[in-house]
Amino acid sequence: MEQLQKFKTLFSDVWNTEALGADVGTWIIVVLIFLFFVMLRGVFTRFLFTRLGKLTAKTKTDLDDHVFQAVEKPVSLLPVVIGLFIATSYLDPAGKLAGITYNLEKSLITIVLFWSLHNAMDPVSAGLTRLEKMFSKPMVSWLRKGLKFLLIFIGVATVLEIWGIKVAPIIAGFGLFGVAVALGAQDMFKNLIAGLTVIAEKRFQPGDWILVDGIVEGTVEDIGFRSTQVRRFDKAPVHVPNAKLADSAVTNFSAMTHRRIYWKIGVTYDTSIAQLKEIRDGIEKYVLKNADFAAPEDVATFVRIDSFNSSSIDIMLYCFTKTTNWGEWLEIKEELAYRIKDIVEGAGSGFAFPSQSLYVEALPGSGPDIFVPPKKTKTPKKEQKKTAKKSAA
Repeated sequence: MEQLQKFKTLFSDVWNTEALGADVGTWIIVVLIFLFFVMLRGVFTRFLFTRLGKLTAKTKTDLDDHVFQAVEKPVSLLPVVIGLFIATSYLDPAGKLAGITYNLEKSLITIVLFWSLHNAMDPVSAGLTRLEKMFSKPMVSWLRKGLKFLLIFIGVATVLEIWGIKVAPIIAGFGLFGVAVALGAQDMFKNLIAGLTVIAEKRFQPGDWILVDGIVEGTVEDIGFRSTQVRRFDKAPVHVPNAKLADSAVTNFSAMTHRRIYWKIGVTYDTSIAQLKEIRDGIEKYVLKNADFAAPEDVATFVRIDSFNSSSIDIMLYCFTKTTNWGEWLEIKEELAYRIKDIVEGAGSGFAFPSQSLYVEALPGSGPDIFVPPKKTKTPKKEQKKTAKKSAA
């Protein structure tokens, strides 16, 4: 019993030992309170969002549902803040420790607030579809990114001010530093300004098929601050600096009103004038009466005997389809090819192919060839001597 009493006294001394203005027992209780609220975090969040989910489900819009899903993570930090507040209230610190705990609580509340606003910006900005008609989709995207960056900046500045760090001198220092950086980052600012120019002029939008001569051809996926991501037709992504897109000629195939078909149809030279007229009229009639092709009032449409080529008489077909979809355009062009083949063959003509004619002015005679004996050659003296020696031997 005496040993147990000594251990009890020792434990009591440790429990009442002061550390940082409070005894060890108080610190242990403070830690347990804080850990309790940390463990309560999941239950609190699940209960809160379950109740709020039932309320938002009754509304006609889905915006509130998306907002609550976006702010779930930052709001789940609230039990930690509450636990810290209750724990520090029980601790009742004084002096510098009181100031530190107070600033820590304010900082956490600030983080929760601005983190929630930052996450809620995505679903809220998704409702800004009306601005896309006035500006453009990339411009609205840039505006959303700018607002999110501004929220982060204000949140960081607020936390720094809470801890007594003045933001204004830091910004001034960054201004001087920015001048030095700007001299070495001219390309970055050039690309940024070029990106704003591309978006303001609405040269292309994400999803458009563009061609930049000598640089890239493909589908635009994203217009960033520095570069634009274009997905080539082999599915490889290409990041093109905005300055190149602003300074180069860009062909936007997605902005086409119609899609062109320009063919030279070569028929054989033995085709008569009547057959040529029948072929030409048949092709023109098919194009003008087919609803897939644009009317001559809207676009240029020609079917004409064009030229006498080296091995064919060429008929020019120049017309436009109403659709700009590549797959549909290929189907229309295929049907047109079938119809032209029927028209040409129905007129009794045929398609020409590269050929050459060989003209022979005279043929060789039918008599026997004259035999011309070979000429005799003189044998050199040295070879005669060698032959004579061989004979003597």
